[in-house]
Amino acid sequence: MSLVSAQTVKELREKTNAGLMDCKKALEASKGNIEEAIKLLREKGLASISKKADRSTNEGRIFISNSTHTAVIVEVNCETDFVSGNVFFNDFGQALSSGILSSSIDSLGQLETIQVQGLPFKEALSEAVLKLGENITVKRFARVSASQITDYVHMNAKIAVLVAFSGAVDEEISKGIAMQVAAANPSYLSPHEVPQEELEKEKEINRVQAKNEGRPADVIEKIVMGRVSKYYKEVCLLEQPYVKDDKKTIKDLLPKGVSITGFTRYSLV
Repeated sequence: MSLVSAQTVKELREKTNAGLMDCKKALEASKGNIEEAIKLLREKGLASISKKADRSTNEGRIFISNSTHTAVIVEVNCETDFVSGNVFFNDFGQALSSGILSSSIDSLGQLETIQVQGLPFKEALSEAVLKLGENITVKRFARVSASQITDYVHMNAKIAVLVAFSGAVDEEISKGIAMQVAAANPSYLSPHEVPQEELEKEKEINRVQAKNEGRPADVIEKIVMGRVSKYYKEVCLLEQPYVKDDKKTIKDLLPKGVSITGFTRYSLV
């Protein structure tokens, strides 16, 4: 009499898409150990992830690996929030970001050239899909190099940030700036980065608003420039009031001679 339950067979089939009898035999051979049964099915070429590859991946987490002067931020997606909190999923994501960091790749198409958890990327990804029973995809990653890089991960790794500095910045200040990026979600680093087309559109909107408010024609442009200045504080990191001390802007926090060279913010919310 088989000691393998129908529920265990069903679970293995859902993870591998293998036939019922193949799953039952693999479980019997592995004495009911699902992970070992998956391995046996893969070795026989009976485990498939093709069906899972069509499933949507709207959940996931963001992973960061940071060395002295280089950091990598990676978004890994899965199907459910439950799996995104799984230890194996998080181990895979962290190993992936570490693998990218230790390589020189700069595009998703090059992922196949790296090792993850001691396996070629594709094999490690297949292993994760089979183990977790969900489709898993790597949506994007970015590599940042700078004199100093500060990272911040928020909301169960649903939001993550890298901020690059041209020189040394106090840890409390640099972490506070990274938290600011996570919370305020600035679109640009400085006013110089705002596209001219966007700036002119903002000016025209405020110009029309001022006219509709009945402001005198000779002061409308002054009003427009004042509102553009406020707009910069909303969308440009360096112009934003610091969340921990709104009497200071982010640029006021930086040591003399040190600048923010860029920031990267990934969000799943």
